[in-house]
Amino acid sequence: MISNFLEILILATIQGISEFLPVSSSAHLFLISEIYEFKSQSLLIDIGLHLGSLLAIIIYFRNELKDIINNKNLFFLLTLGSLPLIIFGAIIYKSGLINYFRNMEVIAWTTLIFALLLYIVDKFEVKRKIETDLQLKFILIIGLFQILALIPGVSRSGIVITAGRFLNFNRYDSTKISFYLSIPAIAGASFLGLRGLVRENIDLNLIVLISIILSFIFSYLTIKYFLIFVKKFSLNFFVIYRIILSIILFLIIYI
Repeated sequence: MISNFLEILILATIQGISEFLPVSSSAHLFLISEIYEFKSQSLLIDIGLHLGSLLAIIIYFRNELKDIINNKNLFFLLTLGSLPLIIFGAIIYKSGLINYFRNMEVIAWTTLIFALLLYIVDKFEVKRKIETDLQLKFILIIGLFQILALIPGVSRSGIVITAGRFLNFNRYDSTKISFYLSIPAIAGASFLGLRGLVRENIDLNLIVLISIILSFIFSYLTIKYFLIFVKKFSLNFFVIYRIILSIILFLIIYI
């Protein structure tokens, strides 16, 4: 039981932090799996971790989400921005194409390339705000960028923030867009997992509950403090971190 708890703690930490920061969860899971083979990881646990993150984002932004629902134009735009990822994600997973991208070299290169891209666009001038400037063409561009998150190593949060900065939204607004769009993305991932749940032998109820709670805690804290961070600092820390991470991955792969 103790070993299971420690494994869930590690997985919940990775899920809660990497889901919302511009870093790659795939890269981190690969590194951890090189060090330790998880026995508790299963489809049910994975769904529990995603549900914890989903609850965290909904509860943290509960007031903003009420305003979004009441604002038909903004609700429509954010819904539209989520569709490309959901549609392409369903196609890629159903067709099995996703397996061609699950390659450690792909993860290493995308971790590096999209770190450099984030560095470049974070230097762009700030001209727009969500409240006044989020238009159909901008949300479509962000939605198309988000499709790239289907490639392991890209980071869904990272590519949406990159798209937001590319379109001259500030870091805070770009991050909020990323968080808003994470709701249908995480919900979609959970739904895909639930479809395959019938093949699972479900006898881990307590562990699943723990996974939801821990993922919720780490996700909530990450959301809260990352929003504070982007108000005060550039994204260079995450760029440097991703470059170092990619170098470590290259060393593991090629040496």
